[in-house]
Amino acid sequence: MLYFARWKVGLIVLLVVAAIATVLPNFFSEKQVQSWPGFLPEKQVVLGLDLQGGVHLLLQVDRDKLVEDRKKTLVGDIRQNLRDERLKFRQIRVDGLTARFNLLDAADADKAREALQEITTPVQGGLLGQSAISEIVLGVNGTEFTLEMTEEGIRERLRSALQQAREVFEFRLNELGTTEPSIQILGDDRILVQVPGVDDPERVKNILTSTAKMTFHLLCPEGTVGEARQTRAPPGCEIVEPLDEREDFPLLLESRARVSGEDLVDAQPSFDTQTGQPIVTFRFNGKGGAIFAELTAANVGRPFAIVLDNKIITAPTIQTPILQGSGQISGNFTVETANDLAVLLRAGSLPADFDIIEERTVGPSLGQDSIDAGKIAAIIGMIAVVVFMLAIYGLFGVFANLALFANIFLIFSIITIIQATLTLPGIAGIVLTIGMAVDANVLIFERIREEARLGRSAINAIEAGFNRALATILDANITTLIAAAALFALGSGPIRGFAVTLMIGIVTTVFTAFLLTRMIIALWVQNKRPKAIPI
Repeated sequence: MLYFARWKVGLIVLLVVAAIATVLPNFFSEKQVQSWPGFLPEKQVVLGLDLQGGVHLLLQVDRDKLVEDRKKTLVGDIRQNLRDERLKFRQIRVDGLTARFNLLDAADADKAREALQEITTPVQGGLLGQSAISEIVLGVNGTEFTLEMTEEGIRERLRSALQQAREVFEFRLNELGTTEPSIQILGDDRILVQVPGVDDPERVKNILTSTAKMTFHLLCPEGTVGEARQTRAPPGCEIVEPLDEREDFPLLLESRARVSGEDLVDAQPSFDTQTGQPIVTFRFNGKGGAIFAELTAANVGRPFAIVLDNKIITAPTIQTPILQGSGQISGNFTVETANDLAVLLRAGSLPADFDIIEERTVGPSLGQDSIDAGKIAAIIGMIAVVVFMLAIYGLFGVFANLALFANIFLIFSIITIIQATLTLPGIAGIVLTIGMAVDANVLIFERIREEARLGRSAINAIEAGFNRALATILDANITTLIAAAALFALGSGPIRGFAVTLMIGIVTTVFTAFLLTRMIIALWVQNKRPKAIPI
């Protein structure tokens, strides 16, 4: 029907006006927008890496290091579980993925098997008929015990490490105040990180690649560093180098961490009240605080070391028991390094080491060039479309062009509201949408022409043109929408950016073609009562 109730007209106009208001902040600087009254829209379109510059990093998990760390943990768990049960055994040997040892007393075999049961518990239960994944397989042959790491368990640990690392990366980057970082898992061992608008790429790289595994160790009660270097470290001890290269002495520490950074609940940069030097304060949860209090109470007068990524940050002597579950880390920090360490500790440690295998830095000037090129392409395309519609359809071309401008505002308003990242392929999707929006109007107008040639009156021809073009336009747009959805689901990076703008454009195109254009023409018909169609 070519009749629109006033409330429908008001609703459509209100929607278009709201879209224009939502887009307006994009025409001003961020500083100007922040000074606006609170009731005005403040969100701006988030530009992607290729438009505002930034850092592109492809990181790969160090599989060999992950497996090596897991073997060390396995040996430590075996030793600790057997000692807890007071079982005597010969030295644990590691051969490939297998750790083996011999009991001194064959009568302890069942007790040892039970003590090691916890280590061999499947890492993932059977789900939907799938078998459980056993990371460690226990084998017993008389007094010889073997615990072998399985390939399925290693793959599951890799998968879990990638998922955990993705969350840690996201938290670290958000704590740095970066804008809309993109973090995607690629394949079985890689993570793609894109951080737009970064001024210091090296800082981002250091923040991402730092494992940030903090542990608290007591000094080894036996031997010295010199003796350990001449022969070997006592069982359960190892030499650890200091973090600060200016320090020239390592320490001989217990390999087993007494307290882990996993029990930290907060870390903040601060300043020492006596020296004024930057420090990092930390606070444990209830479990970590209790362990830390017990550790310090039982070892007053002994040094203990705070270790970050296998490097000693500081090694103070315990003067009094620390019962509050909090403390501070001092060192040769600057304000920035203290802040970065606090960010790393708050985000938690990475489950594995990551290596950067691909790195790209896009400068702001190159991003601005891309924006300018996209603007030129969009303006040229729009001018060509506007001129074509005016030349071919006259007054109806004016109506179509009004709907086209409204369509563009609607697209950008939705992108702004949902804070979708606009990339260069996304601009291509918008330019393509401009052509598709006009294509819908062309189908409608040509259908109106055909109906007029068949002898229908102007009003009937317009009504029939809209009604009969509807099915064709819906078919074309729905199939395109399905293709765009597939691109979004299966693609990544720039492909998804293109798909997002294309899907939004399809929805707004159908809206403007069958509601906005129709409303404009209906209002014109009500006022002019035309006898002929001016196409």
